[in-house]
Amino acid sequence: METGRPFDIATCMWYTGIEPFSKKPVTIARNLRDRKLQRALMQFFKPENDFLVRDALAQAGRADLIGGCAGLIPAHPPKEAIDAKRRQANEAFKGDHYHTVANPAKGEKPGERGAEPPKPTGYRPGRKSQQRRQTKKYGGPKT
Repeated sequence: METGRPFDIATCMWYTGIEPFSKKPVTIARNLRDRKLQRALMQFFKPENDFLVRDALAQAGRADLIGGCAGLIPAHPPKEAIDAKRRQANEAFKGDHYHTVANPAKGEKPGERGAEPPKPTGYRPGRKSQQRRQTKKYGGPKT
């Protein structure tokens, strides 16, 4: 009896959540967070995956694999992992916040200032400053 190709079996397991030979349920990582953790565990040697591997090992109850001689990853994250996490955090908030020192000569309060909220644009019903554009569809000349 031919069992088929490995990808056919894997596809069957992913779709049904059942192992086809033993008919037992299989845990499937369907959401993005679980898939990222699985990928990080497969690539545990990459410094940028260090924090994800720590989370995955703690979640699996295998914190004994962090640090020590038989550890999968070192006890303290490497410098590259910290830099990668910092870059990722900065990319997530890019344009949202910036750090500056207030200028007391302009009457600003001391401390950090955040980015100003974006100005609303476009048509807003009921506002006097915004008018609907006249187009052929609405029966007026296009401006």
